[in-house]
Amino acid sequence: MERPLLVYTTFPDAGTALAIGEELVRLKLAACVNVLPGMLSVYAWKGVVERGEEVAAILKSRESLAEALGAALKARHPYETPIILHLPVTGADPDTAAWILAETDAHIQESPTG
Repeated sequence: MERPLLVYTTFPDAGTALAIGEELVRLKLAACVNVLPGMLSVYAWKGVVERGEEVAAILKSRESLAEALGAALKARHPYETPIILHLPVTGADPDTAAWILAETDAHIQESPTG
């Protein structure tokens, strides 16, 4: 059985994260997107240390969709260089894994982008 995949990313605000997350779920690239508001970030960007408020998002998908999900996320993301980290899942409750695979299965059979 194919393994689930978690993808971690950040967004400037919850509204943007939810809108993009909903698109990715509707496209069956992700079964679920968890948006975690209230994150404070310190990061280096173009040689300068910055601080900002962001939201974190965790996308639940399957390993075979890693490339397609990453490309779709990057194409919709407002950041010039969004953080997109693929976090392989080494173990999962069988019912959870089956749900993720079922909710992303239609994309593999019938791609919405052709």
